[in-house]
Amino acid sequence: MSTLPLFAEDNPLIKLAPGLMIWTLICFGITFYVLKRFAFARIQKGIEERRDRIRAAVDEADRAREEARDLLEQHRQLIADAKGEAAEILADARKVADAQIERVKEESNAERERRLEETRRQIEAETKRSLDLIRAEVADLTLEATARVTGKVLDAEDQRRLIDEAIAELDFSALERETT
Repeated sequence: MSTLPLFAEDNPLIKLAPGLMIWTLICFGITFYVLKRFAFARIQKGIEERRDRIRAAVDEADRAREEARDLLEQHRQLIADAKGEAAEILADARKVADAQIERVKEESNAERERRLEETRRQIEAETKRSLDLIRAEVADLTLEATARVTGKVLDAEDQRRLIDEAIAELDFSALERETT
């Protein structure tokens, strides 16, 4: 059965060996000097370069982020401008459409008034022609009635005088009021 050493003197790892200690310190010093002389500078330089690259990447990312914000703001501004222009175009289109509708209404009204006036003129002309025909018919009937009553035929001058008197006595104003 083996027993564990209770004291440090029994353990060779804990035992102080002055010669080993000196050689260990000398090896450590040489290794430290070699590392400091050749490796630490390169390691430090690599660390600095990496730190500079990281800083540059962070700065570039900040610039890119700022540029993206500017572009986003420009984009929003362009959209707002486009919406404003679209609203103006729609307003102008509505104004043009309203103006055209109004113009068409005015033209339609003018055309309707022109047709009404033309129809009135035609009615008046037709009424005048009808009245002239009625007067002529009345004159003929008057001549015929006069010839039958008096039993004689009148000359042209007497006929004209009798026709004018008969027509003057007739009241055509009632017919003329109905047409207007």
